[in-house]
Amino acid sequence: MFRWQVWPQYMAAFAKTRGGLRTPQTHGEHLPGIAMMSVVAVTIPLVLLELAISDSTVRLIPLVVMLPALTAAVGTLRETVYAVVWVVLVITAVLVYRPLPSLGDQIIVLLLALVLGGLCVLTCRRRIKGEEETRRMRSGAAALQRQMLRPLPVLTDRVIVDGVCLMVEEDLLVGGDIYEAVASPYGTRLLIGDVQGKGLPAVAAAFAVLGAFRETAPREPTLTAVGDALEAAVERHNAFAAQSGEPERFVTALLLGIDDSSATQALNCGHLPPYLMDAGPVTIAPTGEPGVPLGLAELSKEPRTVEWFVFPPGATLLLCSDGVTEARDAAGEFYPIEEQLRDWADVSPWKVAHKLAADLRRYTDGDQRDDITALVVRKVN
Repeated sequence: MFRWQVWPQYMAAFAKTRGGLRTPQTHGEHLPGIAMMSVVAVTIPLVLLELAISDSTVRLIPLVVMLPALTAAVGTLRETVYAVVWVVLVITAVLVYRPLPSLGDQIIVLLLALVLGGLCVLTCRRRIKGEEETRRMRSGAAALQRQMLRPLPVLTDRVIVDGVCLMVEEDLLVGGDIYEAVASPYGTRLLIGDVQGKGLPAVAAAFAVLGAFRETAPREPTLTAVGDALEAAVERHNAFAAQSGEPERFVTALLLGIDDSSATQALNCGHLPPYLMDAGPVTIAPTGEPGVPLGLAELSKEPRTVEWFVFPPGATLLLCSDGVTEARDAAGEFYPIEEQLRDWADVSPWKVAHKLAADLRRYTDGDQRDDITALVVRKVN
C-alpha cells in the first residue's frame, strides 16, 4: 500500500532532477573547416614573406610542404586531402612566379610536397580509424555499464535510494563505480563500491561483484556472509583475469543492512563511510575501521566485522565515491564536502546529490578527474 501512495509524489518531486547513470561528458568535438583554415592562415604569410624577400638564396616556400601534417593530426580525411592539394597548388604558383635556381630543385620540392602529402593522408586515415575503434569500445563499455547499474531512483520495501553516477571519460573509457539496493527477508541490503582501474576490465570486475551481491544479499542471513561471497567473487575474477594476462584488481565497497529498527549494519571493505544528515549537524556514520578491499582479504589477519550505527527515521544517508571527496579545484584544494552539506541543511534531501554534482562541476571548473557517485538513502517509514 505504501509503495503506491508514495511513488507518484516521489517521482513528481524528481521530475526536474532525475538521477541515474548519466551519459559521460564529452570533451569537445572537431569543428569542420578549422584545420583547413589554419593551414590557409599559415600559408598566406609564408607566401607573402617569400615574395617580399629580395635575396634569391633565402627561400621559404619549401616550408609549406609540412603544413598538411596539421590537418592530418586534428582534421578530417577530406580536410587533409584539401590541404595537400592547396599546398601543391601554392608551391606550383610560387615557383612559376619566382622559380628556384635550377629545374631539378623545383622538381624535388614538388615531389617532396606530393610524397609528404600522401603520407599525411595515410596518417590521417589511420588516426581516424583508431579513434573510431576507441569510440566503439567506449560505447560498448558504456552500454555494458548502463545494463549493469539500475537506473535511479530505486525503491525497496524499506528505503528509497536516489542520486547521480557520473562517469569520467579518462582514456575514453568508463570507470568502475557500482551501487545496488536489494530487498531481503533480513532488511534492505545496500552496496556502493569502486573497482580499481577503468575500461572493460574494470566493468568485468564490477559485473562479478554485482552478480554476487544480487545473488547472496537476499539469501544470506548475515552481512558478513554477503561480504565473504563478494570476496570470493573478486578472487575468482582475478584468477580468471590472470589466465588472460590481465592484472588483478581489488574493489573498495561498503555494505549496509537496513531493517525496521533504528540501528543499521555496516560492513566496510576499504570504502568511504557515509554521511549522516539529521536535524543536527552533519556527521560521519561510525562504520568502524575500514577493512581491506575486496580481493585483498589474504593480506589481513583480522576478519571483517559488522558495525552498528543509528539511522533514525527522517534522517538521510549520503553515500559517495572518492571521486567526490578527492575532487580538487585549480589550486589543488580538496572539495569541502562536510562544509557544503552543512550549508545545505535546509535543502530537500532528494536534491542533495544533484546539487552536490552541480557544485562539484563548479568547484573543479568542469575538470572531472574520476567517476562521481553520490547516493541519498531515506527510510520509507
